[in-house]
Amino acid sequence: MYLKSNKILVTGADGFLGSHLTEELVKSGHNVRAFVFYNSLNSWGWLDHIPQEVQNNLDVFSGDIRDPYGVSEAMQGCRVVIHLAALIGIPYSYHSPDTYVDTNVKGTLNILQAARKLGVEKVVHTSSSEVYGTARYVPIDEEHPLQGQSPYSATKIAADQLAYSFHQSFDIPLTIIRPFNTYGPRQSARAVIPTIITQIASGQHQIKLGSIHPTRDFNYIADTVRGFITAAASDASVGSVINIGGSCEISIGKLVELIAGIMQVKVEIVSEQQRLRPEKSEVQRLWADNRKARELMGWVPEFAGLDGLQRGLEHTIEWFRDPDNLSKYRSSRYNL
Repeated sequence: MYLKSNKILVTGADGFLGSHLTEELVKSGHNVRAFVFYNSLNSWGWLDHIPQEVQNNLDVFSGDIRDPYGVSEAMQGCRVVIHLAALIGIPYSYHSPDTYVDTNVKGTLNILQAARKLGVEKVVHTSSSEVYGTARYVPIDEEHPLQGQSPYSATKIAADQLAYSFHQSFDIPLTIIRPFNTYGPRQSARAVIPTIITQIASGQHQIKLGSIHPTRDFNYIADTVRGFITAAASDASVGSVINIGGSCEISIGKLVELIAGIMQVKVEIVSEQQRLRPEKSEVQRLWADNRKARELMGWVPEFAGLDGLQRGLEHTIEWFRDPDNLSKYRSSRYNL
């Protein structure tokens, strides 16, 4: 599919990943409608902080992914939909699971129903590596069993299955992209890398975290964005679930050491009870097998391996160290 001849709707465009994707699409000359969450402040989220020339070339739609009428209106005239809108904070999903069902499951259903009605030519649906739960084998390929170890992951599994069912039942041209732990500038401090960086950048030497033994496969934002754009343009990806990951496994404890080394500080890790997941809910190990993305779409991570992780962290740390950026975060307060 030639994307530049089609208008692209990006849902969740006001968030971390969505804002980077939207910015890159516009810079590359694409016609983009950005679906942002309606609010009385008329804020576009992180899109408020992208270059003005990019904002000037955006078609912004304010609405709520839970509203089927608004979703259908937003999708009018769009031939490609990249669906990222979701609630993603795992701790908050223990507190308010109803909102995750409404946003992640019902919101996805709204996209699918409208895509069917409007004859959309391509839907890219966003999954999460959390749907795999603790790895039963590594690296994790797309055939790995799905395990809902948190209300968040359970709703993402449900949304994935809904998306696949609409492809099977109604022939919607759809690809499911499953990013592993994406990081980079603008990410919420609910995620572990910004949590570590913002505490150190604020002058703290006791770094408060949850469990430090689990391992993750971290993927720099630029690689994840390229994965989405590649999937949207790829006809070969239709009907497939595709992992996007750097295939580099590291424990949270080792990650702290790496970040502290780059920032040239010595730190002590303090485990706080409120930051711990329930024991059986913690995903102990994630490590991506990205062969399918390479073979099917030609996607290759530029920030792969430990060297790539270090380079991505350096870019991320540089952004967070800017006082204007750091001031947007409350490093001394833990939010669900």
